Amino acid sequence: MRLRLAMIGLVMLAVAGALSAQQSAPAAPLSEKDVIHELKSKTPGATLTQTIQQRGVDFDLTPDIEKRLRKAKADDQLITAIKNAGPTARQRNAQLQSQGVPGGQQGPQASPEEQQAYLAVKDELDPDKALGLASDFAKKYPNSQFLSWVYAFAAHAAQAKGDVDQVVDLDEKSLKLKPDNIMSLASAADMIPQPQYINKHEAEKEKLLAEAEGYANQALKLIDQAPKQPNETDEQYQKRKGEASSGVHGSLGMIHLERALMGLQGADKDELVKAQQEFTTAITTTEHPDPRDCYRLGEAYKMEGKTEQAIDAFTKAGQFGQGTAIQAYAEKQVEELKAKK
Repeated sequence: MRLRLAMIGLVMLAVAGALSAQQSAPAAPLSEKDVIHELKSKTPGATLTQTIQQRGVDFDLTPDIEKRLRKAKADDQLITAIKNAGPTARQRNAQLQSQGVPGGQQGPQASPEEQQAYLAVKDELDPDKALGLASDFAKKYPNSQFLSWVYAFAAHAAQAKGDVDQVVDLDEKSLKLKPDNIMSLASAADMIPQPQYINKHEAEKEKLLAEAEGYANQALKLIDQAPKQPNETDEQYQKRKGEASSGVHGSLGMIHLERALMGLQGADKDELVKAQQEFTTAITTTEHPDPRDCYRLGEAYKMEGKTEQAIDAFTKAGQFGQGTAIQAYAEKQVEELKAKK
């Protein structure tokens, strides 16, 4: 199983930052005078609250200011929005976003306690503890704007434990809340075609592989749409996207390889070719190829009788997987194929 979500996470944060920049127009924060003027102008409370959430205010709420706002008919919802939109609150939120709190969210600002609870899940390295924190978060904040990400990081923890069923379950929970969560899309696309999962669901195999393919294609689309970073050259931009997409192409290769094995009269050659193309893309778009992609590419070539290509792929798998079980398996494959030549 893969644990290659670090680069995907970087792209996710870039996309989140871009959304935040798009949704936060460069209009100046509202002053106390502006807010009171809008209140006296009978601007609908929901409209004014949304404006404050988008633009912020240039003052921190004090008892005296709150008294003046209440006198102008500010309700509790508006007061809460102002508390979360002042310079101090905005600075705190910016610091939290730099630590990985997703930006660009709509709706009321989360409390500092909720944000810290999210970060606790994100930063926990012990899989069991991370899963426990995620469960606690879901119970305490069932309507949180961060819950999709919490499930995504929980899935990553379950993956570290090798619990593929729990990974897929958590990914699906995450995607129900946020269908464009790139971390969960990539994870689900990777886990579903794994033999440890798909072989338990033979009756639904075709349907599940189609779902995984959809997740992978959506992830690739989002990666391709990731904005270019300031001072990033075109070459660096393409390299970053290539690194991020490598694992997803490897997942597509696995999907096509599983489909190839569903052939009633031997391996489906069309699906084998598609698998070979995806694994090749996965290997060539990163500076650090996953030896498992090389090994699976070797299997796809071997099934089609392409001995030389299979030997080359297995050799690379051994080279990139030095010191792992993959190296031993790959070297054995090379030895057997050479003996048959």
